[in-house]
Amino acid sequence: MVSYAGMRFVGQTTPERSRIMSAVRSRRNRSTELRLESILRAHRLFGWRRHLPLSGCPDFTFRVQRLVIFVDGCFWHGCPICYRSPRTNQDFWARKVSINRARDRQVNARLREQGWRVLRLWEHSLKDEDKVARRIRRALDLG
Repeated sequence: MVSYAGMRFVGQTTPERSRIMSAVRSRRNRSTELRLESILRAHRLFGWRRHLPLSGCPDFTFRVQRLVIFVDGCFWHGCPICYRSPRTNQDFWARKVSINRARDRQVNARLREQGWRVLRLWEHSLKDEDKVARRIRRALDLG
């Protein structure tokens, strides 16, 4: 059985897996962005906007506080805790995750040069709502 970011593929052919993986969207993802949006609302953290045209297209932006937040999927960004390389096409996936990580570092540097503070959250960290809210409050200098 192969598993990507919580999806399980049992007995599926490579073309079937490829079709399913190509359908994964980078916006309005239920396990990342929509989850963080509900955390922000539940903890009364307001003043954010979604997908402003900044370098890297941050998931959430607090313009007044100059803070951008990215929610990185554990599979796509190679979480050191959760990431497991697929058994098939390992060279491709190693290269893909490596490129994603390098791009993340470049985006962070570019945004910091422009005066933004960058907060990156792992998909798995969203399970602990209170901890995530505390991290964001600290980043916003709200306590």
